[in-house]
Amino acid sequence: MADTYRIAIVGSGPAGLSAAARAAQLGISHVLLEKTDHLSDTIYKYQKGKHVMATPSQLVLRSDLDFDAGKRETVLGIWNDQSAAHKINVRLNSEVKKISGEKGDFTLALAGGGEIKAEAVIMAIGTQGNPNLLRIPGGDLPHVQYQLDDPGEYVDEHILVIGSGDAGIENAVGLAADPEQRNTVTILNRTADFSRAKDANVKLLFSMRDSGRLTVMAETAPQKVEPGFVTLDTRDGEARIPCNRIIARMGSAAPRKFIEECGIEFTSADREAFPKLSPQFESTKAGIYVIGALAGYPLIKHCMNQGYDVVEFINGNTALKPADEPILEAKFAGLPRKRPVDEWLEFLRANVEILNELSPLQMREFMLDSDVIAYRVGDVIFEKNDPGSSLFGIALGSVEVALPGGKGVRIGQGSIFGEVGLISGRRRGATIRAAEDAILVEVSRTAALKLMASVPAAKRAVTRISTERQLLQMFGSGLTPDDLREVIDSAELKSVRAGEAIIKEGDDDFDMYVIRSGSMVVEKSVGGKPVFLSYLPAGSYVGEMAVIDHSRRTATVRAAIKSEVIKLDGAAMRRLLERKPDLLDKAKRDMAARQDLNAFVEAKKDSFSTVVDMYSSVANFLVENGVGEATDVLLIDENLCVGCDNCEKACADSHEGLSRLDREAGRTYAHLHVPTSCRHCEHPHCMADCPPNAIHRGPDGEVFIDDSCIGCGNCQRNCPYGVIRMDKVPPKKPGLLSWLFFGMGPGPGEPSKEWAYKNAEPGVEKPKKAIKCDMCSGIEGGPACVRACPTGAAIRVSPEQFLTVSKLERGDA
Repeated sequence: MADTYRIAIVGSGPAGLSAAARAAQLGISHVLLEKTDHLSDTIYKYQKGKHVMATPSQLVLRSDLDFDAGKRETVLGIWNDQSAAHKINVRLNSEVKKISGEKGDFTLALAGGGEIKAEAVIMAIGTQGNPNLLRIPGGDLPHVQYQLDDPGEYVDEHILVIGSGDAGIENAVGLAADPEQRNTVTILNRTADFSRAKDANVKLLFSMRDSGRLTVMAETAPQKVEPGFVTLDTRDGEARIPCNRIIARMGSAAPRKFIEECGIEFTSADREAFPKLSPQFESTKAGIYVIGALAGYPLIKHCMNQGYDVVEFINGNTALKPADEPILEAKFAGLPRKRPVDEWLEFLRANVEILNELSPLQMREFMLDSDVIAYRVGDVIFEKNDPGSSLFGIALGSVEVALPGGKGVRIGQGSIFGEVGLISGRRRGATIRAAEDAILVEVSRTAALKLMASVPAAKRAVTRISTERQLLQMFGSGLTPDDLREVIDSAELKSVRAGEAIIKEGDDDFDMYVIRSGSMVVEKSVGGKPVFLSYLPAGSYVGEMAVIDHSRRTATVRAAIKSEVIKLDGAAMRRLLERKPDLLDKAKRDMAARQDLNAFVEAKKDSFSTVVDMYSSVANFLVENGVGEATDVLLIDENLCVGCDNCEKACADSHEGLSRLDREAGRTYAHLHVPTSCRHCEHPHCMADCPPNAIHRGPDGEVFIDDSCIGCGNCQRNCPYGVIRMDKVPPKKPGLLSWLFFGMGPGPGEPSKEWAYKNAEPGVEKPKKAIKCDMCSGIEGGPACVRACPTGAAIRVSPEQFLTVSKLERGDA
């Protein structure tokens, strides 16, 4: 005879334990089923000594069990003691294999043959037992593991941690914490941001990096594992590093087969999707409730609150409001219509496309990090050139994008705007006003990145909308979104490794490519040697020649740096060109320019082969030295440079006495020197981890640091080209005439440290701040370094204008 209970709780993690404690306190017959021989297996498997955080701090704890931040061992000890004190009915070593029946009469089949009967079932099983696997060559080797129990076990090893969430960061920090273990620890992040992790963990990780205890490799992915080594795909190309052990903490997914067999539906077919749930946590299978990480709420405090609430709901207390209700009520208080929190959440979810597939529970967590704002018709949401990287979703009404000439483009309900700042970090590209009364959701950059990382449908929506707008802007020709529908639906977003070819000379494929981020170089084989033809920055397209004239590929196009491209189906593009003659004419003009370039190279391949070879070598040298991701770069012609250092002196005198360039530093090829000066990268590395968000891109593309800099040094460490320095602003110097006629002050250029110290204001310690080139933004006449050069040796160029062999044809090289 099976034991019968009113509630069966599957899983004894924070959510399940809290639910059982509430049932015990209410005197409800219950059983807590745990498949291991101990409570809370997820916390139990945390690494030894791990500090367990109690976030979010603004959320109150609602549970019959205590929980506060502390060591793993302390937390588990308290829960074990309180579980016994509350007389929770626990059955250890009881794995549930199947759940059948209907609401009021469920049967839970246990491993080993036993059965449990229950009127209602609470599933709190989490996802940690189903980790995402490392699916690359060698990913199944024995030194690849998905769990770290005790960081102290490993000594004198090269250890690679893969994963940018809290688990990966905590593992990396734990392994590098004790210098006596002599571990060489590296953590990989596929993106530039640690958007999934808690802020405290990210700060701890970077402090460990800054002290030299571990290495952080951003925008890097594992490519191949072999005994003793791992091959990585980095932003700058392939790298092979020593590796004795890999700890892969790449997230996990719900045990979908088991859950669906219980009759529970998911929000989508995505592996990362969560079960469909009501606001009371009830699944699509009446009588089965889902809480905790399986519901999309991985934070412990959230889980414990849900455990308490779900038992109250089952017991008939349907009026109970979640613990975060007051916080959300305050967020919605300023909106024009008075609605309950649940109605506002559903309104926003249903009306903003990127939020459509979030569950009610995910919406609550999402809105804790976002804002909802009402605008009146004509209100300015932001001005052109304003700094900002937040994303906006239109829940009601519409907005208008101001264009030159007084015209405007309307963006309607359900769509988003601000994605350019989110993706590229650029300043706002246009002024946007409310075209009518509107309700907008403003999502911080961190929350938007977290949303895109955890909800695949949201990422797809942002990608589709940004792709559509990029194509409309690029192609022009009177195209509308409807014209592009077939092209967008068949488009594919691809990540391209540095050096990887997207088009190969001689191939007969005919897809087109749009460069979304990064840059490409175009090469043609002449006499068995690759000749550098041109450079293509982000925002360019390539491959139209094969689409238009059905020819084979006439050149090879490869990534200068790690890039992202939009692959446009060639057949869909041909149909679009047939329907849109203006677009066809534009594409033919671009094609003609490329054909002229090919014809020039072919015509000169004998008589000018040496010149072409030299130009190709110089161009490749520049790409290898960061020009491939630059938008503006300082170059010095050493045939003209006389070493006067006027460029450095002018830079210092234009910027509070601190020079932003080092003329002698940097690398040289032939007569061309690349000094240490900011490249103003398309996707600036320095922006990736600036706590006060002090780094912005100006209207002319310049990357600059504002006065809110706190001197943390993160930008300096993240810059791969060494162009940022940390220094104090020296005392103001006497004027040039005072120096010239009376010998007062240190003279032109940056003063010596001795002079700055001697003339500093007594008792005032100035903090160091980040110093870098700002392209002399706001200074009349343009860059001071170029204006001060007496021989014209210093030039600032954009790569797409400088890196093309067509300059040989014009005689400019």
